[in-house]
Amino acid sequence: MYIRYYGFKEKPFNITSDPSFFFLSKRHKEAIACVSYGIKERKGIITLTGEIGTGKTTLCRSLLAQLDKSIKTSVVLNPYFSDVQLLEFIVQDFGIKIKRRSRLHIINELNTFLLHESSLGNNAVIIIDEAQNLTIRQLEQIRLLSNLETDKEKLLQIVLVGQPELRDKLNLYQLRQIKQRVMVDYHIEPLAQDELTQYIRHRVTIALQPQNEKKVSFSEDAVTAIFKFSQGIPRLINLICERALLLGFIQEKNIIGETIISTCIKDITIK
Repeated sequence: MYIRYYGFKEKPFNITSDPSFFFLSKRHKEAIACVSYGIKERKGIITLTGEIGTGKTTLCRSLLAQLDKSIKTSVVLNPYFSDVQLLEFIVQDFGIKIKRRSRLHIINELNTFLLHESSLGNNAVIIIDEAQNLTIRQLEQIRLLSNLETDKEKLLQIVLVGQPELRDKLNLYQLRQIKQRVMVDYHIEPLAQDELTQYIRHRVTIALQPQNEKKVSFSEDAVTAIFKFSQGIPRLINLICERALLLGFIQEKNIIGETIISTCIKDITIK
């Protein structure tokens, strides 16, 4: 409804993980640098955590787009599998064809694949999103996968991406072996208040039709109210800004002020 009114080609504040809208905050830059380092330097197990809505999945998709073609990838977006099914999914995502569904056969085929890629100078990485949902058995299986190595380097890098509960799980006594193998660990914090205006401007600019001038802006009071509501969490920022643009369209406003934001916050909290 408001897209044409404001001159957008698409909605600027969708809550989907669209890497074209990815905003590189200071924390997100650090996160990408740490994970990239862990992958390229073959550090084995890497953990990336953050609260719900802090942009972990979008960051991973942006990271995947930046990786060199010599890095083969397998991405698990939802690990709700048995430990054997998880192995099957990983090898199939690498393009490996398996003849039998036994754990030993799958790991042998994966090891053969990794040795071949290493001989070509290539690397391999598994990225598991929502990793806080991994069972203890699955995490133990991941630890065993991290044993795939030559005398000089790890053949497989494993990035575990999840909510802070992942850290709690890895602190369990029975998982102390995998905890000791985490070589790179980063926790994403929400956006700082002084980054919020940049974030909103960034998304609005990307969503504009080519050659269109910006037809909407957010006042300083509005930005302050958005930060107070969202505490810098991108998903909540998107939620409130999406509603604010719709209400601004209805009221024919090109400046989104604090009154509009307050109305939207009341609507959300009442529901």
